[in-house]
Amino acid sequence: MLAKFMQREKRFIKSEKIAFFVLPMILFPLLLELLLPGLHPEWFKIHREEILISNILYIVIARFAILDTAVYIFSRSKHHIHFALMQIVLLYLEVTVITIIYYAAVFNIFDVFSLFHLSAQLTPENMQAIHDHSFITSMYISTVTFTTLGSGDWIPQTLPAMVAVISEVILGVVQGGVFVAIVIYAHQNKGK
Repeated sequence: MLAKFMQREKRFIKSEKIAFFVLPMILFPLLLELLLPGLHPEWFKIHREEILISNILYIVIARFAILDTAVYIFSRSKHHIHFALMQIVLLYLEVTVITIIYYAAVFNIFDVFSLFHLSAQLTPENMQAIHDHSFITSMYISTVTFTTLGSGDWIPQTLPAMVAVISEVILGVVQGGVFVAIVIYAHQNKGK
C-alpha cells in the first residue's frame, strides 16, 4: 500500500505549479470553526479543549504531509536548480505563514486571553488596545512561538495552551532543518 502511495502518479499533488494553490486549503476547516462558537455556543464551551487539541493534531499531521509532498515534488523537478530553489523558498514561506495563521486563528477562536496571560505591565489604554485586537495579539503570540523567539510576556494558562505552544515550537524548530534537507535533496536529484 505504501509503495503505491510513493509512486508519483498516485500522488494528489503531482506538480509544483498546483502545490501553491492546494496548500491554502489547509485553512478551510477553520472556516467552520469560526462559525461554531456563534451557532452552538454551549456545545463549543463544553468541548473547547477537545476541539483545540484536535486542531493541534490536524495541523501537525497536515504539515508533515505538506513537507513530505514538497520533498517529493521538488526532488523530481526537471527545472534548473535556481528555479527549483526559488520554488522551495516560496513554498517554505507559504507553509510558515499558513502554520502561523493556523495557530493564531486557533488561539483567537479559543479566546487568546483565556489561553494566555500577559505578564507585562501596560497602561490601561495599551491593555484595552490589545484586548480590542485579539487576532493581532494571537498572530503575535503565534509568530514569536513559531520562530522560537518566545518573548516571555505571554504565559500559557491552560494545559491545552501549553500543548499548543510545545507543538508550535517543535514545528518551528524542525521546519528549518526540513528546509535545508529539501534544498539538499532537490540539488542532489536535479539531474534524475
